[in-house]
Amino acid sequence: MNKTIRSSTLTRTRLIEAASQVFASLGVQGATTREIARIAGVNEVTLFRHFASKEQLLGAVIKNALALQTEALAHTQAWTQDLKIDLIQYAHLYNTMLEAQEDLIRTFIGEAKRHPEAAKQVIQEAAKPLREKLVAYLQSSQRQGTVRADLDPFPAVDMFTGMLLAGMLCRSAKFNQGSYSCEDYIETCVDIFVRGISATPSSQFSVLVPSVE
Repeated sequence: MNKTIRSSTLTRTRLIEAASQVFASLGVQGATTREIARIAGVNEVTLFRHFASKEQLLGAVIKNALALQTEALAHTQAWTQDLKIDLIQYAHLYNTMLEAQEDLIRTFIGEAKRHPEAAKQVIQEAAKPLREKLVAYLQSSQRQGTVRADLDPFPAVDMFTGMLLAGMLCRSAKFNQGSYSCEDYIETCVDIFVRGISATPSSQFSVLVPSVE
């Protein structure tokens, strides 16, 4: 029985990996279950035993891509409750996922207006737990008084992850031509974001400017 379960798990993993490749190269609409099964080395019947539809398989691909970050955020004791330290840690985890899934992400961006509504919903639902965990962290920080009470954490999280996404896309396209490192970019994003959301008076963050006599 254990051997059967192990074989089924391996097949499922192969299907997810194959689907990731096919979605990245052909897009959501262009990808077919036949091609995914071929790349995975199984037949379509086997694919449908594991996944009822292409959309369900797409959801598994996205959840797999987000697994590292979701797992890390699941352990709340890992958070230090220091905004800058925690967000730098999160930013590195998020950036790792972005770099690993660059081809798939670029495909989704390119097809954004052409995705079937079912596929859009799958993508949003798969990413939802990761977004919600960071939102929950900010809400907890609001209750502790470290994040501004008037802040809406939902657009704040979208803005923060959007900065990280933009950085990855620019780096991979060589737009910055090596003028600064990935680490520099992440630290700058976190620094600006923390300054904007912190309940600490902005004067404590301000740069001292010499007075002019």
